[in-house]
Amino acid sequence: MTRHHPDSLTLMEYSAGNLSEPHALCIRLHLDQCPHCRSRVDTLDSLGAVMMEEQPRVSVSESIFDDILSRIDSEPTSEPAQPAAPRMSALQKLLGEDLNELPWKRQLGDVSVLDISEKFPGQSEQVVLQKLVAGGKAPAHTHRGNETTIVLQGAFADQNGVFNQWDFVVLNEQDEHKPVAVGCEDCITLSVLSAPVKLTGTFTRLLNPFIR
Repeated sequence: MTRHHPDSLTLMEYSAGNLSEPHALCIRLHLDQCPHCRSRVDTLDSLGAVMMEEQPRVSVSESIFDDILSRIDSEPTSEPAQPAAPRMSALQKLLGEDLNELPWKRQLGDVSVLDISEKFPGQSEQVVLQKLVAGGKAPAHTHRGNETTIVLQGAFADQNGVFNQWDFVVLNEQDEHKPVAVGCEDCITLSVLSAPVKLTGTFTRLLNPFIR
């Protein structure tokens, strides 16, 4: 069951078609498995359609943003009795093969990466798949910009809690963490970065000049 979700503003931007292609992919993957957020986006889509139809006849008040968020948060939600079967059709279409069969490149310690930015031509963000071996630890780091991440397989934990499959998390330069893969399988995530991470460990920080 997903416990970490995109915020209301992000879902509104997604509904309006204002997100970049990599960020929209992260949202789509989350929506495939999260009925709560899917319901919120359906509400936003419906409200957007009504606003477009009535646009010539009514003006948009300054409070419309707050009104929409209030309506979204008041919508009744329910969790499915059984977790939905994992579906990654959008990602499989993009990658063309199973996550664990990709040409992973060992980066540092327990972490392997695969940069797939080239699959999003014209985008300014870096798009990276990251694999943390079961029980492994990633180096302590912070961020030079924003990082949007969705968990595709397994789970990881840091000081903010446990992030399971399909959970969604956004970090920035104020966040410093050291993720640990929990459970019995490798943790694989998809991240969209506006700038490279910054290692903060006593020795690993020496590698910062070499991080793209």
